[in-house]
Amino acid sequence: MNPVGQPLQQRALSMRLIISGIIGLILFIMFQIAPSVLNSPAGEDTTVISKAEARDKAISFAEQKLNYTKAPTDQWNVLYDTDSSFYGYMSREKLLEDYTKKKLDQRYPFDIFRVTLSPSAEQEPLISVDLNMYTGAVVAFTQGAEGSGTGLPNNVSTSAKEEDKGTTLSLAQKENLARPWLQEWDVNPAKLQIESNTGNYGLVYTDRSVQIGESLLHYYFDFTGEQVSSFKAGFTAPAWHTSYVKDQTSLAEKFTLFGYGLPTLALGILALIYSILRREHTSFKRGIFLSSAYFVIMMISTYNMLPESSGEGLEAQITSVIMFIIYALYSLLMSSLLYFSLVGGDGLWKKEEGMNPWPRAKEPGYGKYVLDSIRAGYVWAFVLLGVQTLMFIVLSLTLQNWSTTDATQSPYNMRYAWLLPIVAWLAGLSEEAIYRFFGIPMLKKVFRSTFIACLITTLVWAFGHTLYPIYPISSRPIELTVIGLLFSYIFLRYGFIAVMFSHVVFDSILMGATLIFMKESVNVGAGIFAIIMPFIVAYIVYRFNPPQKSEPKPVEPTSVI
Repeated sequence: MNPVGQPLQQRALSMRLIISGIIGLILFIMFQIAPSVLNSPAGEDTTVISKAEARDKAISFAEQKLNYTKAPTDQWNVLYDTDSSFYGYMSREKLLEDYTKKKLDQRYPFDIFRVTLSPSAEQEPLISVDLNMYTGAVVAFTQGAEGSGTGLPNNVSTSAKEEDKGTTLSLAQKENLARPWLQEWDVNPAKLQIESNTGNYGLVYTDRSVQIGESLLHYYFDFTGEQVSSFKAGFTAPAWHTSYVKDQTSLAEKFTLFGYGLPTLALGILALIYSILRREHTSFKRGIFLSSAYFVIMMISTYNMLPESSGEGLEAQITSVIMFIIYALYSLLMSSLLYFSLVGGDGLWKKEEGMNPWPRAKEPGYGKYVLDSIRAGYVWAFVLLGVQTLMFIVLSLTLQNWSTTDATQSPYNMRYAWLLPIVAWLAGLSEEAIYRFFGIPMLKKVFRSTFIACLITTLVWAFGHTLYPIYPISSRPIELTVIGLLFSYIFLRYGFIAVMFSHVVFDSILMGATLIFMKESVNVGAGIFAIIMPFIVAYIVYRFNPPQKSEPKPVEPTSVI
């Protein structure tokens, strides 16, 4: 960071740091990238089918097997879904390799595309078809009262009316109705055992010859009147695992509220107060551009996360509008928090520390300073990737941590998956401004210790990530405490622009890799572009702020705003 009144000059990168960055990148590739490439099943196409292809296959199945008639007015929606509970159980118990070796992921996938058809008013309201997202094979369906239209296989009666989930049917009648579907799925009913405890289902078969850990293979049926209304096959995580995840999620929610939400709100209020108290040492114009850019990016990200089709009818449209307004108000709140953190932090640093961690664009040498900051940002991002990789290894050996899937955070459920990396800019801007740029000097005033200020703000930031599907939930704060302290070090040594870039690059590499693994050409291109975009932005700033031909004059303290 530069003392107030001194010419802009970024710290030079030592050879030791550059070598550390190279080592960090190598570790990241070896332990996070390479396993995903090497563990891909040999000879199998792991490219995900398009949503349009999934829709067409689902419609074809509905027409052939569910007596569905396609109409021009029909609405459809394709969403990615996942059995995170069962996947998490396999991840925890190291059963994934066994599951794929037996090719059970082909017939009973935990990742699927769910195609929901909303026919015209003359027909039943909904048909839902689940497909293997890699092969396009149908693996489950729902119809009638359970969420689909009418119809059965061609050799089964279609005289059903919506009744009480088949509770009036005898066991023999249910077996007769289920048999054609089991045969359709190449399953011999004679090898199956009927379960007495069916839970919320009308009929449950168990195949005890197929087992993954403690999980048995089940075939689930529901009935409406005298017809099958839903069928699916698969495994279920043991009850003890489900209970564990539920308890961990409840604990994570408490950490998020009391460890992250309330302290962050307190920082926001303090930022507003100190923006006013230190206004003579800063300017209320300072954070307008970044907070406005943040708001625009956040709204784009919000729109990208909303479902492509949320249903038809006035009620569905009103619901969508209300949701969007709520997200817009939340985005405005977060943008305001960012704005006052920038203004308040700027005033605090100049008044209390006599430092200028966030130079103005008009200051001499600003362009070169930004270019040097992006270099530091990339090198430190590589270091952080290596540290994160080592943390994963240590936590796996000590806490036996594991992760699972989460459909709500998947790029497959975004309107445009290639927009995923813009989230990296949201995190780099807001989190570094709130917890490092403002939080550190604010808490240093209270505790009179830079390290304690860094530690507390880092813990608050870390607790904000506990709802990610990584268990035990204590592993995530431990990992991010180490990462956050390094971000604090980067900020104190190189300034706000450098730490912002290091955070953006760090997240962009992770999200860019996610897009590249999706394999679709547009996503691969977007993933590569996301990784180099921070440098492009910095270079554009540099070109608009070329180096001064003459030696820059020191900036007087009174002229710095």
